[in-house]
Amino acid sequence: MKYIFVTGGVVSSLGKGLTAAALGTLLENRGLKVTLQKFDPYLNVDPGTMSPFQHGEVYVLDDGAETDLDLGHYERFTNTKLSRMNNLTSGQVYQTVLNNEREGKYLGKTVQVIPHVTDEIQNRIHQIAEQTRSDVLVTEIGGTTGDIEGLPFLEAIREFALEAGQGNVLFIHVTYVPFIRAAGELKTKPTQQSVAKLREIGITPHMLVCRCEYPLDKDLRQKISMFCNVPYEAVIEEKDVEHSIYEVPLMLQRERMDDLVCDYLRLDVPKADMSHWQDILRKLIAPQHRVRLGVVGKYIELQDAYKSVYEAIIHGGVANDCGVEIEKIESEEIEKFGAEKVLKGLGGVLVPGGFGERGVEGKVQAARYCRERKLPYLGLCLGMQIACIEFARHVLKLERAHSTEFDPETPHPVIALLDAQKKITHKGGTMRLGAQPCQLVLGSKAAHLYGAFVVNERHRHRYEFNNAYRTKFEEAGIVFSGTSPDGKLVEVIELQDHPFFLASQFHPEFQSKPNRPHPLFKGFIAACHHYIHHRPL
Repeated sequence: MKYIFVTGGVVSSLGKGLTAAALGTLLENRGLKVTLQKFDPYLNVDPGTMSPFQHGEVYVLDDGAETDLDLGHYERFTNTKLSRMNNLTSGQVYQTVLNNEREGKYLGKTVQVIPHVTDEIQNRIHQIAEQTRSDVLVTEIGGTTGDIEGLPFLEAIREFALEAGQGNVLFIHVTYVPFIRAAGELKTKPTQQSVAKLREIGITPHMLVCRCEYPLDKDLRQKISMFCNVPYEAVIEEKDVEHSIYEVPLMLQRERMDDLVCDYLRLDVPKADMSHWQDILRKLIAPQHRVRLGVVGKYIELQDAYKSVYEAIIHGGVANDCGVEIEKIESEEIEKFGAEKVLKGLGGVLVPGGFGERGVEGKVQAARYCRERKLPYLGLCLGMQIACIEFARHVLKLERAHSTEFDPETPHPVIALLDAQKKITHKGGTMRLGAQPCQLVLGSKAAHLYGAFVVNERHRHRYEFNNAYRTKFEEAGIVFSGTSPDGKLVEVIELQDHPFFLASQFHPEFQSKPNRPHPLFKGFIAACHHYIHHRPL
C-alpha cells in the first residue's frame, strides 16, 4: 500500500481537502482503489456540538459519524465510502490514550506525547489500511504547519514515513503564493518560510501545491524549487478556479500532478480518462437552461454551513443541464419584510436543516408562500418540520401549532421528541444519526424520483413528526410518502395538488455527487425550471 500525506502552510482554508479529493479522483480514474482520511488537531471529540459559525457544516457518514466537512469533498469526488475511522481528532486520540492509561494498558509507564499519542495516531493509519485494502491512502492533516496542536500529527507521520520506507510515502504541502498589489507581483517568501518550518519538524515535502490568484511563471517556479528543495516539475500551480471546484481535478491533471505521484510511488497504471468529468464541467460552465432559487436559512452568511446543500443543488443542475443561481436568504429577512417581497421572482425555495429558534418564523412564512403559490419547495430535516408546522397552522387551523424544540408549551406539538431522546443529557453523538432505511409509497412523487421503494438515507436530528396528528394531515392533503419500515417514523412528506412540494426528515444532500446527482435534487431543479417557464404572468 502507498501513503500520501497532505499538509498545509501559511494560512488556513487553502483547500487541502479539495486538493486531496481532486487527487483521489485522478488516481481512481487511473484504476486505483483510493481511501481518504482526515486528521483534525482540535480537542473536540467530533464537530457534532460545534457551532456552524465556528466549524461550518457537520458532515454525517453512513455509520452515523459526525465529521469534518472535508469528508464531504472526499465522498463527492471519489467512490470511496467513509466511516468514523476516516476522521480522527486530537480529542479522540487523547480520549483513547487516557482510557488506555486508566485500564493499565501501558504497564505503569509514564504516558507521553511521544510515543503514546503519536503511536495512537499511527495506529489509525494502519487500521484504515487493513480495513480498506486500498492501493493508496491519502491522509490530510488539518490546521496549518506550526500550530502547536498539530505537532503530534506531524511527528506521527514523520515516524510513519521512516518505518514505511522510501518510495511508499509521499508528502504534499499545500501553500500560498500571495499577489501583492502594491508591488504588482507574486511573493514566494511565505511558501519558503512554511516549508522551512515543516523541515524543522523533520518532514521534507516531495511536492508543493501553490495556491495563487495568478499563474506561476518559470522564474517563480524555479525560485520556489531552489529555496524549498523541491524538483521544478513538482511545483504545482493551483490557481483560483473560475467557475467551479469541479475544475480542480482537471487543473491538477494539466500540471501532471497524478503522473508525478505515480512515478514517485512506483505505481504502473494507465492515464486517467477524465472525459466524463469534462462533460460535467461543460454543463456547469455552458448550461442549456438557467434557474434562480432561494435557500432560506439562519447561517447564510457562512458559506460552509450549508456546503453539501449548495453542492447537491449544483449537481441537480448538472443532471438537468441547468445553471443554478442560488439566492442565499436569511430567514429573519422574511420575518422583517415578508415572504412576498423577499421570495418574489424565484423558481423555487429550499429550507435546509438547522437548530435553535432564531429565524424559524421566517421559514414558516417561506413554506406557506410556496404552498399557496404552487412554488416548488424542498425541505430538508428542519425544512420538513417547518412544512408540517405551517400546514398545521394554516390548513388544519391548529392555533400555535409548533415543535416542542421551539415552544415546549405549544397546545399542538406536531413535532416532538421521541421517548428515547427525552432521557438524553449529553449532547454529543446522541441524535438519530447515520443511514437508515426509508420505505416509499407506491405511486408517490418520492418513489417516482428515486425509482425505488426502499432507500437508505442519512439522518441528523432529535425531533420527529408526532403521529397523533397523522390522520388529520392525510385527510387535508398531505401524503406521508416515506416512513421507517415499521411505519412509525415519518421520513418524507409531499403535498397533493402541488407541482413539487416535498420534504424529507433525512439529509439527502450527503449522498449527492456531481456524476450521481441525488434524485430529490434532480427532481427539485427540474420542477424549478418548469415553474419559471410555465408560471402564470
